Amino acid sequence: MRILLFVLGCFAAFAALEAYLFWQYKDKPLQLNIWDLIFWAGLVFWSVRVEVRLPLSAGMSQLFLFALALLILTPPWVAPLVAFLAQWGGSVWYKELFNRSQDGLATAFAALVWTFFQENPLWLGSWNLSAAFGIVLASLAFFVANIGSVTYIIHLDSGTPFTEIWRKNFNWLALSYILLSPLALLLARAYETPLIGNWGGWTVLMFLIPLYYSRFYWDEKVRLEQAFDTTLEVLMNALEAKEQETRFHSERVADISRDLALAFYKDQAKAQDIYRAARLHDIGKIAIPEAVLLKPGNLTDAEYALIQSHPQKGVELLSPARKVAFDDLVYRVILHHHERWDGRGYPKGLAGHNIPDEARIVGLADAYEAMTAGRPYRKALTPEEALKEVQENSGRQFDPDLVRLFTQLWEQNPIWRDRETYLAAKEGSLLRSTSPQLSLASDSPSPSESGPRTSEG
Repeated sequence: MRILLFVLGCFAAFAALEAYLFWQYKDKPLQLNIWDLIFWAGLVFWSVRVEVRLPLSAGMSQLFLFALALLILTPPWVAPLVAFLAQWGGSVWYKELFNRSQDGLATAFAALVWTFFQENPLWLGSWNLSAAFGIVLASLAFFVANIGSVTYIIHLDSGTPFTEIWRKNFNWLALSYILLSPLALLLARAYETPLIGNWGGWTVLMFLIPLYYSRFYWDEKVRLEQAFDTTLEVLMNALEAKEQETRFHSERVADISRDLALAFYKDQAKAQDIYRAARLHDIGKIAIPEAVLLKPGNLTDAEYALIQSHPQKGVELLSPARKVAFDDLVYRVILHHHERWDGRGYPKGLAGHNIPDEARIVGLADAYEAMTAGRPYRKALTPEEALKEVQENSGRQFDPDLVRLFTQLWEQNPIWRDRETYLAAKEGSLLRSTSPQLSLASDSPSPSESGPRTSEG
């Protein structure tokens, strides 16, 4: 119901703003003929048709460029109406209404900003800066309205934090958007002053080549992100295939780490980064022979030394991806998650605050998960026994501040507290996935359905 009300609210806001713009500027001459309008509507249609799908059930297109160019060429009410009408359909009605309404509303806000600067010229000496400032601020208004509405509806549906939606879907787009927005003014001026064949449309069509290239770049960026996440899952599956008794170990450690990191940093984006790093914390065990890794009895000194080498082996294994797929946080977690607060850990023997914060968080989560999971050489502890063990090792193995935060989280009875409950939830698909997919109301869209769209994010 909240989603439906928001969709209807977006439509009502668009309709009200469009009616205001029409009433205020209905006497302003249209300037473009019907064929010109069909041409620009076709460009809007094309831009939406070749949109790029984003991870969190959104899409991006270059509609904003053609909508901004059209509002320069026509009275303020025309471009929002075209952005609302000339779009690709095919999704369920409420998604279609939302996509049309938020694009029309964003264009209407941009039209208000552009018109303000045309009616209130901005001069710097003899230079008229109205067009330059007008298009930049109009594009910013479009961006804020567009991204804001898409982000909010994803949050309503999935519960994904705003910061995570921004980080995963839109953060990397912001600079690209700002750099492309002046092209809207260039497209409009090129259409008004034909360079080829006495029709400005030929010049505009020539601009589609670099625009489509930028769209191709966005698409490759998204595919690279998806390939990274898939590779992450493959690596974890490969590790858990060696240690089937500890299935979901890395994922449970990651869930505990994310909650603990959020309590520690109060930062959703940072907590999600630590979650991803925690998923890889034991990746070095792939290089440990199964005879040693799964040995039911006591380990020899040589075998124990081999086990202790897995943090360094993990760093070496992922070293080709440094600065390309993984940042330094991932390597700090992998290398130092077995360090101890008292300095008796491995591989570097770091102590206290010399151990990276992220590694201390994952180290505590890893220890709790291991205690409650059990191993071939020892039985699992109950959640209560494991918590007591953590508390008794505060100031020795674990950071006392983290132990205090962990205890507070544990007492809230999170899903990860009891391992059997956690496994039942995972195997029954009761937990939200890492990348929630939009399903408005109770409908689950098919893979071919469109989700909420942003013209650039």
